Amino acid sequence: MSDFAEKTIKTFMKILDHLEEWLIAALMASATIVVFVAVLHRYTSGLPIPGVQDWLLTLNTSWAQELTIYMFVWMAKFGAAYGVRTGIHVGVDVLVNRLDERRKRGFILFGLLAGALFTGIVAILGADFVYELSDTSSTSEVLELPIWIVYLAIPAGSALMCFRFLQVAWRFAAGGELPVHDPAHVEGLADEVTEGRS
Repeated sequence: MSDFAEKTIKTFMKILDHLEEWLIAALMASATIVVFVAVLHRYTSGLPIPGVQDWLLTLNTSWAQELTIYMFVWMAKFGAAYGVRTGIHVGVDVLVNRLDERRKRGFILFGLLAGALFTGIVAILGADFVYELSDTSSTSEVLELPIWIVYLAIPAGSALMCFRFLQVAWRFAAGGELPVHDPAHVEGLADEVTEGRS
């Protein structure tokens, strides 16, 4: 592979990684803010403050719960893909770890490829489902969003998760390296500490 192609792939992967992380963080932050505002509205509209109470009662926050649910669905689908990439998913590997190295590699690779196959099938079936929904006039109950936008999380998140399974499988097949999550590690913190010392 040429240097240009390798740099292009690395740049694309870095952008995809950051986009995935920013999307998850933005959805989580937005959902938290929406819930906070809805709860604050609910409790402050019950306070007997003349003028303010009347104004608060005219505001409608019934959309907050539906929007929060949709944001959490999207966050969960993309968070699952992030989990594959970083190795934070729970795995039951007691028996696999007792196998000899050759068989252990085979089982791990099989598991990764099975995950890719499953999520790929879900992405394809989900895309077909979303395509069929896009021809209907179905909308969400409160926000009245086209329902296909809500369900688009299934094929999009599953396709990214399939890609992440294939990415991890490729790295494992090439070098025997699996992503390992260290709960004590905070990404970017070591760089800041190093920069602060210089």
